[in-house]
Amino acid sequence: MLDCRLRIAAISFLNPAPLMWDFEHPPLDGPLALRYRLDRMAPSECASRLAAGQADIGLIPIAALATTPGLRILPGCTIASKGRVRSLLLVRRARQPLAELRAVAADSASRTTLAYARILFHKWNNPTVPFLPMAANLDSMLDLADAAILIGDPALLALEERENRLERTGEELVYHDLAEEWRAQTGLAFVSAVWSAAQGSFLDESVVDDFNQSRIHGLANIDALVSEWSRKLPIPESTIRAYLTSNIHYTLDQECLEGMAGFFRMARELAVLPEYTVDVPELVG
Repeated sequence: MLDCRLRIAAISFLNPAPLMWDFEHPPLDGPLALRYRLDRMAPSECASRLAAGQADIGLIPIAALATTPGLRILPGCTIASKGRVRSLLLVRRARQPLAELRAVAADSASRTTLAYARILFHKWNNPTVPFLPMAANLDSMLDLADAAILIGDPALLALEERENRLERTGEELVYHDLAEEWRAQTGLAFVSAVWSAAQGSFLDESVVDDFNQSRIHGLANIDALVSEWSRKLPIPESTIRAYLTSNIHYTLDQECLEGMAGFFRMARELAVLPEYTVDVPELVG
C-alpha cells in the first residue's frame, strides 16, 4: 500500500524536544502519525535527506539553505540562541590562544556550526586553521588537534564532565560557548536550524499549523520534558530545564531572521558559503 504521509527528517538531540511534543505525546501523536512519518538522524543528515528527495520536511542546519536550491523555510519554529547556548562548544588548551591554534577537530554533525566557527576564526585572526572531521569524543579529538568543536548532547555532556576531566588529566582547557562568542562579536542571534520543506513538497496552512502548535504545546510541557530527558541523559534536571527555557530560543522571530541574514552575509563575504538571501516567511507568534 502506498504511504502518502509526509516524510519528516528529525534531529535526535535534546534541543528540538519542545518542537517534537505533539509528534511524540498524546493526544496528538496518533493523529499526526497518520499524516507524517518521522525518521531521526544527525542535523547534517536531515539536510542530505531533503537534498536527495528522501524527506519532505527536515529540521536542517541553516547553512544547507545556501547549498541546496529550492528549500522553503516553514515560518514560526527555530532552534536558536540569543546568548549562551551550552550545546555548541569550542574547547581548546588554555596554553594555546585562539589565534595560534594549528588544527581543530570538528564534530561534523552540523554544517552550520562549522560555518559559524569559520567566520569566528576570521575574527580571531586565524582564518585558515584546518578543521579535521571527527567523531564527538573530546579526549580523542584533543589527541589529534589543538581544539575541538562539539555540538548537541556531546557538548552538554562535556560541560558536565569538565571538572572530572581536569582532575583526571590535569590539563586546563578553555570552553568557548560559540553562540555567546557570536553574540559578542556580531550582536546577532545565533540561529542553528529551521524546519524546511523540499522543493515540490506539498504544504498547506494545516502543515505549518501542526509544527507551530507542537512548539507551543512543547513549551507548555517543559516539566514533562525535563523528567523525560533526565532519564535519557546523565545531566541534572536543573540544567535540562535551564537549557530548554533559557539557552534555546524556539520562535523564529524578527531578531532571528536578522541573525540569519547577518550570518549569510558574512558567510558570503568570507567565501564560507555561497550567496543566499533569506526568504522571509510570514512571522508566526
